[in-house]
Amino acid sequence: MLQEIYLIDENPELKETLKRIFKSDKGYRFTSVATDKLETALKNIPSLIIINEDNVKEDVVEICKKIKEDEDNTITPVIILSSNRDHARRIAMLSLGISHYIINPIDEEYIYYTIKNILNLIYINRRVSPLTGLPGNVQIQAEIKKRFLTKETFAMMYIDLDNFKAYNDIYGFLKGDEIIKFTAKTILNNIHVDEYENTFVGHIGGDDFVAIVPEADYDNICQNIIADFDANVVKYFTEEDAEKGYIEVENRKGVLEQFPLTSISIGVVEVEKGRFANILEIGEAGAGVKHLAKTISGSTYVIDRRKYNEEEEK
Repeated sequence: MLQEIYLIDENPELKETLKRIFKSDKGYRFTSVATDKLETALKNIPSLIIINEDNVKEDVVEICKKIKEDEDNTITPVIILSSNRDHARRIAMLSLGISHYIINPIDEEYIYYTIKNILNLIYINRRVSPLTGLPGNVQIQAEIKKRFLTKETFAMMYIDLDNFKAYNDIYGFLKGDEIIKFTAKTILNNIHVDEYENTFVGHIGGDDFVAIVPEADYDNICQNIIADFDANVVKYFTEEDAEKGYIEVENRKGVLEQFPLTSISIGVVEVEKGRFANILEIGEAGAGVKHLAKTISGSTYVIDRRKYNEEEEK
């Protein structure tokens, strides 16, 4: 993937220096941008922006504010290069969300690894769901594997929505995204609480979530998630649909079909030492118990409490 790095610097020397430093690294492109062309540059959503304060006439604080206020670049990292060593000034810049404040003249090795590390961190963060901010598949698998290998006793909770496609067909994907974010918040509010320690919530994608909870009252957790979800999901429907309790969607044959309001299904698998040979088996058990939950109308949960019997294995 090409890393587009934009340089706000009226002197070409920095660009030439960085091109030389990164000569043996493929995939980095350095582009100089005049301050009056900043808005046009931001439309390209650069990987990184470097501002050389010593060679810019405009107020760097205002430049940084423009970058951070741009809807598509709120998380675009910014590095400031400056010969201004004033501590208060540096803190003020960092308080704006600037990633690094580097004193000129630059140390070539230092800026090389700073740029590399920032962009590597962005790559890692892309494994996080951009919609919910929750860990994605890479972290989910790592978390399950860690607990499995350390022989912890825990429960895997597999969670998704019912009739969600029908909702998207009627209300659109943007409204659908709002329900996804609401679902994530509902799960977090009922799992990341003081009562439960060492919990984990991940977003597989779409309307699929997982949670990992150490030994606890799983019935209570599921009931609380369902109660919160059902009490608030109606806010995402029109009053008319909420009162009817269903939505109507035209199928491919042009016939209207009725679908109940979006509900939530939870399948829980208790994982104890010796029950599963690997994490794939945990996933298979989870798919089965969640499928069972989805066969029941409305928001519901099913818990697989089968215990490992060591004697049966002998």
